[in-house]
Amino acid sequence: MVSTTLASTLARRNIHYGWVVVAATFLTMLVTAGAMGAPGVLIKPLEDEFGWSTSSISSALAVRLVLFGLMGPFAAAFMNHFGVRKVIVFALGTICIGFIGSLYMTEVWQLLLCWGIIIGFGTGLTAMVLAATVSTRWFTKHRGLVIGMLSASSATGQLVFLPLMAELTTRYGWRTTVLFVCGMIVVAAFIVLLLMRDRPSDVNLPLVGEVHITPPPAATRNLKAALASPIAILREVSTTSTFWILFATFFICGLSTNGLIQTHFVTLCGDFGIVPVAAASVLAVMGIFDFFGTIGSGWLSDRFDNRWLLFWYYGLRGLSLVYLPFSDFTFYGLSIFAVFYGLDWIATVPPTVKIAADRFGREKAGLVFGWVFAGHQLGAATAAYGAGLTRTELNTYLPAFFVAGAFCLLAAILAITLQKSGSTTKGPAMAH
Repeated sequence: MVSTTLASTLARRNIHYGWVVVAATFLTMLVTAGAMGAPGVLIKPLEDEFGWSTSSISSALAVRLVLFGLMGPFAAAFMNHFGVRKVIVFALGTICIGFIGSLYMTEVWQLLLCWGIIIGFGTGLTAMVLAATVSTRWFTKHRGLVIGMLSASSATGQLVFLPLMAELTTRYGWRTTVLFVCGMIVVAAFIVLLLMRDRPSDVNLPLVGEVHITPPPAATRNLKAALASPIAILREVSTTSTFWILFATFFICGLSTNGLIQTHFVTLCGDFGIVPVAAASVLAVMGIFDFFGTIGSGWLSDRFDNRWLLFWYYGLRGLSLVYLPFSDFTFYGLSIFAVFYGLDWIATVPPTVKIAADRFGREKAGLVFGWVFAGHQLGAATAAYGAGLTRTELNTYLPAFFVAGAFCLLAAILAITLQKSGSTTKGPAMAH
């Protein structure tokens, strides 16, 4: 097999195959995140071609975000049952089908089916739970850094591809953008088939940071039992305050990122006379700063108290959202917003995953984070629909940004109410 041969070759050079798996996962999350972000530049073209309202289009995007989140715990169960590679390939195929079907839609219900249900289901299988699963299965050492890298790929994919997709849409129409997304998905599927493996033991290696090969846990042959495991985990962890604080803060995280900025920022800028390509370029700048901010967050999460990291991330994000309406949407104003907002677009993920793994254990981490991430996407769906409704009813998005900023400040306070694992130290001291 290609992977076994490559793993042996890399091992002789003291390079663990886990980094190849990270690269394949990075590409997958980059592409699927680009697919998630595509509708952000397509709202106006759909309004112009079909006469649909912003709130109608936003309702389909909200359904997509809800499914994107609710699939998380079950995605972890599918990965445990079928294997990571099979689930990823199936997910990419599903996303492609949803986009191809949208080329022929003429009614809002067809948008709801293709972009809401089908793409929501497919992208949900390759969401942040994939990052949590890969990082915990392959890494003991550098786990926080890997989570940061993979989280960065997800957020960056949503943003960096947007200028190109906006340019394609402006020049050739929204259907060309859809075909471009499908092409990216096919390339990612080929790479995954070639290089992705489920566990280090598949290529006769220990986890990064360990010496002995860890045999895979006994897989259940009963799919029904596998699908029941997320419910069992939810019942277990729902009795703890830690779970509900992580759930609430991640609800606010989704409220202030995917559902608001990713979905509506291009249209918001259009309301202030900024063309889609320029607005998408601002998002791309956010993506670049997010890439470094989230990787940096992963590095920090291996070394510092993750509760205080979350406090600063949510607090600074809240202040940047409150600032945005006062930027006058000038080049300099938006540039300041892009830098400060971009640095912690999704920097909250590594500390959240680390807290979940520390409190609930490595084997449960993927499923627990799946439910926490469901909260993230429920928040995103709330913002996606709520901001669209605000624009339809009040002819402005701005109240939604003030609300999101205020909720971020609340999340900052909630984060520091978590008890520190293994220590009673209350300051931002080094983690043990």
